[in-house]
Amino acid sequence: MIVAVASGKGGTGKTTVAVSLVLSITTDGQDFSDRRSVNHAHPLFLDCDVEEPNAALFLRPTIHERRQVGQRIPQVDLAACTSCGRCAEVCQYHAIAVIGRNVLVFPELCHGCGSCTLNCPPGAIDEVLNVTGVIERGRAGAVEFAQGTMNVGEPMAVPIIRQLKRWMIPPGERRRPIILDAPPGTACPVVETMRGADFVLLVTEPTPFGLHDLRLAVEMARGELGLPVGVVVNRDGVGDRGVDEYCAAAGIPILLRIPHDRRIAEAYSEGVALVEALPEYRERFRALYAAIEEGWGR
Repeated sequence: MIVAVASGKGGTGKTTVAVSLVLSITTDGQDFSDRRSVNHAHPLFLDCDVEEPNAALFLRPTIHERRQVGQRIPQVDLAACTSCGRCAEVCQYHAIAVIGRNVLVFPELCHGCGSCTLNCPPGAIDEVLNVTGVIERGRAGAVEFAQGTMNVGEPMAVPIIRQLKRWMIPPGERRRPIILDAPPGTACPVVETMRGADFVLLVTEPTPFGLHDLRLAVEMARGELGLPVGVVVNRDGVGDRGVDEYCAAAGIPILLRIPHDRRIAEAYSEGVALVEALPEYRERFRALYAAIEEGWGR
């Protein structure tokens, strides 16, 4: 199954939970649950936070393949162009403009839809790859690992996330756990990460800010995408009971609570995963995955 680990706001511990989850279900290289025929020995972890990927700091993978990615943007042959302006008319993103005999292309606005190429009467438009980042894959022990990294200054993360998922997840792949570490927030990159997932695990903190952004994340995942959701409360004990009351009223299960513990913060600052610093949490994360798996199977 595919589990997207997300959060409405940044800094809630999303990567901490995602990394701990994948490390816990591969502890002994064997399936810890007889309820489903899933191969837990070789899970897949994708760091989809392409603007600031950091899971590799904790998993320490060996990268063995890397490729450039981006999207195809229009390239105009001015000798063949008749300046009819049809390309600008059909572009919904205003990424191309015709001014006199000049045709201006704005790559940062282009979504690579191909409408201008398809609708150009003289066929004067070609498409070329505009490189916006790289995707990489390798291994971290028993975990198959992949991440995307967006080039500095690029405005759109979605094409990189989409290509990362297509590269690593075969159509219909459900034979093993696939953990997606989503970007923070509720914008398009998060939606693209969640698309095709079986379950969304939302990491929050028991504060007014955490509750506000959790509501937005639930509305997006459950309301807009129709995905089942569960919650992990990180830094439990630092705030109020607003998150608990909201989850109870909305019928959202709180699957794990991680207390506010200085040892966890110290381990994080040194690039050490939670379950490596505090091995007693392995069983809790195993139980977390089993609960997700059992709930998804119903």
